Amino acid sequence: MGEGLSVKIFADGADLDRILALADDRRVRGFTTNPSLMRKAGLTSYEDFVRRLVERITDKPISLEVFADNADEMRRQAHGISRWGENIYVKIPVSTTAGASMAPLVRELSEEGVKVNVTALFTTAQVELVTEAVKNGAPSYISVFAGRIADAGIDPVPIMARAVDIMAEAPRSELIWASPREVLNVVQADQVGCHIITLTHDLLKKLDCLGKDLLQFSLETVQMFHHDAVAAGFRL
Repeated sequence: MGEGLSVKIFADGADLDRILALADDRRVRGFTTNPSLMRKAGLTSYEDFVRRLVERITDKPISLEVFADNADEMRRQAHGISRWGENIYVKIPVSTTAGASMAPLVRELSEEGVKVNVTALFTTAQVELVTEAVKNGAPSYISVFAGRIADAGIDPVPIMARAVDIMAEAPRSELIWASPREVLNVVQADQVGCHIITLTHDLLKKLDCLGKDLLQFSLETVQMFHHDAVAAGFRL
């Protein structure tokens, strides 16, 4: 991994064995997951997954998401999830599926002492609203989905840089560069002062390429192509 980077790496996923394998990895400072990743991993019991997770990982933050779609049920689930461990951050979506802002609930939970991770933000207006909601509360995260912003053909770097400035009003809150697509995003997140970036297990494997000499990288790529052609037994 490149020297001199201050952005923190959080591992993103829902494969319990792969998460636990990273528990003692010094590069990984925390963990995040979401219902979509949990479904993809084939999980059927939310509580069993979480309890096995927090039993092993007690010294790094873990973000776990509610799955309700109204404030009352989100509140109930948030309080329940937060009790599973001191290192738990409860992920609250920025809005309901109908688009109703969850900022009032975020403010309530945060000021009650629940550590929240407000997720699925895409705009600076959303960052402003959520920053105002958490600025007087418990430690929190604000997750801006920079990778999906890029998927829309929009450069996320200016948005993330502006988010850093906005969040200066909430010193107990940290900005997460969520859904990155490539290792370059780690460098970009660091350059704009983003506090945290989430990386999938596949991207974590690529961290060793960070700062690599490009001529050496070129040579290794040529060697890989040649090795695979020989191994395949290709003939012309």
